[in-house]
Amino acid sequence: MAAQLELVAGSYEQITFGYRVKTCENEWTAIADFTHHAHTASITAVAASERFVVTGSKDETIQLYDMKKRTEHGALLHHEGTITCLEFSGTSHLLSGGEDGLLCVWSTKTWECMKTIRAHKGHVTSLSVHPSGKLALSVGADKTLRTWNLINGRSAFIKNIKHNAHIVRWSPDGDRFAVVVNDKIDIYKLETASVTGTITNPKRISSVKFLNNSILVVAGDDETVRFCDVGKAKWVCEFKAHETRVKALDSLIVDDFCVLLTASNDGFIKMWKMHLKEELESPTLLGEVNTTARLTCLAVWRPSSVQPITDAPSEATTSEELARELAKKKRRIQETTEEVIVEDESKPKKKKKKNHGGKNSVKQ
Repeated sequence: MAAQLELVAGSYEQITFGYRVKTCENEWTAIADFTHHAHTASITAVAASERFVVTGSKDETIQLYDMKKRTEHGALLHHEGTITCLEFSGTSHLLSGGEDGLLCVWSTKTWECMKTIRAHKGHVTSLSVHPSGKLALSVGADKTLRTWNLINGRSAFIKNIKHNAHIVRWSPDGDRFAVVVNDKIDIYKLETASVTGTITNPKRISSVKFLNNSILVVAGDDETVRFCDVGKAKWVCEFKAHETRVKALDSLIVDDFCVLLTASNDGFIKMWKMHLKEELESPTLLGEVNTTARLTCLAVWRPSSVQPITDAPSEATTSEELARELAKKKRRIQETTEEVIVEDESKPKKKKKKNHGGKNSVKQ
């Protein structure tokens, strides 16, 4: 087996690390490929698509890297304040959130900011794109959870929550999602937008990742990584991953097993092999690399890692309608003719206002 993949990690030291992974059956080796010092402040977010890797920072910029050409691709200058979250929607769009309360949609063809949502009053703390590529969730410092319909350009659902959530993640099938507040995880069902289960971690949670539709892996302010059955809302397995707190998680499926990736303040990126069977067992270490930096975020780049965007929901405006539309089988449409249009729906409109653009630009 020779999977082509690369680990990309950001750090407090402002440096982005890239490691090419050499894969064997029971041992993976991470080989230093590049280090990049494009940011002038600590790196806060990283995301990868089939072609690009993007990093966000406290320096208010998003740096672009073309992984196929192995070159820098410029910087996106639009947010004011720290870039808090980044996520690709298929291969055509990038979504970014920041301390300025904005949620921005970027075209990966032109790298223009197509639309700007004033998503939250206060920071946007996390965002997550639905597997269909047509919805996005965001949470912020205004104690709200918001669902954005990226097709008709409307806010589909707004839910007031009691606390400021700092992480939101869709499940792979898009039927449910996880919302994290400090050390607590609420599991929501899309169809009803209601909590179906709650899990409490011993420490404040720093990162979560759905390994499949039923298993959520959780890292927090300690050295232990834990696995939760979201259907039963209970812990099913845990293991010591690092010597200090685990800051970031990612995963990928290779052949018949799952590879869990962990990054820590101790400077190590580790690769773990595990089988997602009914009775989970602690993963075995495939390989590790010491970056000697304090790591903050992690992503895995693979040329074929992004799933194609499926068909979109129609003019649904509630979570129940969105769930029904997503469950239907719809006729295929030309992906190349679609356009994401998003407007400011954080509060009811009273009158139309002209968009003066702000400092949207691409610097190369």
